[in-house]
Amino acid sequence: MKTAIITGASSGMGREMVFLLADRFSGLEEIWVIARRRDRLEELLGQVPVRLQLFALDLTEAGAREAFREALEEKKPQVKFLVNAAGAGTPGLLEEIPPEKLTEEVRLNCEALTWMTRTVFPYMDRNSRILQFASASAFMPQPGFAVYAATKAYVLSFSRALAAEGRARGIYVTAVCPGPVRTEFFSHMEDGRSMASYKRFFMARPERVVKKALRDSMMGKEVSVYGFWMKGFWLLCRILPHSLLAAAAMKLSGKNGNA
Repeated sequence: MKTAIITGASSGMGREMVFLLADRFSGLEEIWVIARRRDRLEELLGQVPVRLQLFALDLTEAGAREAFREALEEKKPQVKFLVNAAGAGTPGLLEEIPPEKLTEEVRLNCEALTWMTRTVFPYMDRNSRILQFASASAFMPQPGFAVYAATKAYVLSFSRALAAEGRARGIYVTAVCPGPVRTEFFSHMEDGRSMASYKRFFMARPERVVKKALRDSMMGKEVSVYGFWMKGFWLLCRILPHSLLAAAAMKLSGKNGNA
């Protein structure tokens, strides 16, 4: 049974990827959609021409992971796409954010993504694709968004290493590194804080980001960066000292710590 698995499927780029894969790949028999909010997953039913399997799970919880592992072992799907789009971020200086909020962020962005990738990997075969949603924040340390940027740097590094490991099996891995995207994530930042105003200038539409991500994946690219400005930022981060860029970012963030 040819299957796609998408985390963070209830909103944003994960949701857009559900529609895109269902539209572009007629050979898919099922899409397994995963998110914490079941009501948002149920809204997808009947909207795509592919059978959906709904998993209302919090992948930071051991019990949820075990339930998903059991579903894999029972159905043994042939996974053609794994899309890890779930993520969380809290802007602010480190001392402003509750410790439990930060550890939850690391568990979702790094631990859950790694677990999902490792658990699904044996069910993938040649010409399968893994898309890991990182961020342009991965390109450099970001004061005022330190933990989020660090988690996304992990995703980028992990994905590029896995791309080398998967090549022998014909499994292609792409780290997706957009800048700000017009989704709930940047509207609310998980706790109602507003995004720094300068980032609004670089806002991208989620459907365009996921289309490029899928296109880059099909071309076998290890990293997908959407837009002229973000490509320029990526180049800048490879040329200039990160200490200089971090100092500039700190000034732009303002005294309130918003990134």
